[in-house]
Amino acid sequence: MEHIDVLVVGAGISGIGAGYHLQTLCPDRTYAIFEGREAIGGTWDLFRYPGVRSDSDMYTLGFSFRPWKEAKAIADGPSILNYLRETAQAFGIDQHIRYGGQMKHAAWDSSLSRWTVDYESGPERTPEQVSCDFLFMCAGYYNYAQGYRPEFAGEDQFKGLILHPQAWPHDLDYAGKRVVVIGSGATAVTLVPEMARTAAHVTMLQRSPTYVVSRPAEDAFANGLRKWLPAKLAYDIVRWRNVLGQMYFFNFTRKRPALVKKQLISMVRDQLGPDYDVDTHFTPRYNP
Repeated sequence: MEHIDVLVVGAGISGIGAGYHLQTLCPDRTYAIFEGREAIGGTWDLFRYPGVRSDSDMYTLGFSFRPWKEAKAIADGPSILNYLRETAQAFGIDQHIRYGGQMKHAAWDSSLSRWTVDYESGPERTPEQVSCDFLFMCAGYYNYAQGYRPEFAGEDQFKGLILHPQAWPHDLDYAGKRVVVIGSGATAVTLVPEMARTAAHVTMLQRSPTYVVSRPAEDAFANGLRKWLPAKLAYDIVRWRNVLGQMYFFNFTRKRPALVKKQLISMVRDQLGPDYDVDTHFTPRYNP
């Protein structure tokens, strides 16, 4: 049986980051990254729905060891996927990835202080085993095979199409169609504006509105800083500015939720104008 010092499961943003730190901080250890699919990127390769993008800025979502150099701080899915591919290639991490290696079971042996991992490899899903001293799970938190799909009463009588954005058909034509998007989270917020460009009508159906803040896609401060400072230094400055800013905002919302709520809703009113029913459609039932 093959033995690897560290087995990383998943070649998405976490798995690639793990690979870099392992080979940098533990150069005497062997490692491999098992990726169940046939492509790098995890979330950013799997999701192909219109408008897919990050809801975090790339100065905090990106790697500390590889500066984000694109103009847009709030980046689209294809740009993030390209960033991951380039990072894996630049540091040789891609040479450690085994595609089509889908982990099925892992058992710990205390007497040997090691894991035995059962996995399937290749298109034939051939059962195989490997052992490792450390099992590093970077497989994400949702089901790649099937996104959560509740059943709706009477849906068998619905003559339209019901689909989940995780399994978005590449040839779907929704131009001129009437669309309902269920939910008001990050996926819905990115999907609705893009679909509204060509659909006849798009309605977001929400249990409770979500707090929404409109920010520019490009970070003017970051783009300006890169003109005067080395890329890595500029990146680190912006990264820590954003991290500390988010920490401050989080703590402020914990201490003064009513005040923060008032400010956030006020920003929405300023953008939508006095004739829009912000109280109904943009005021969440919960505190920020």
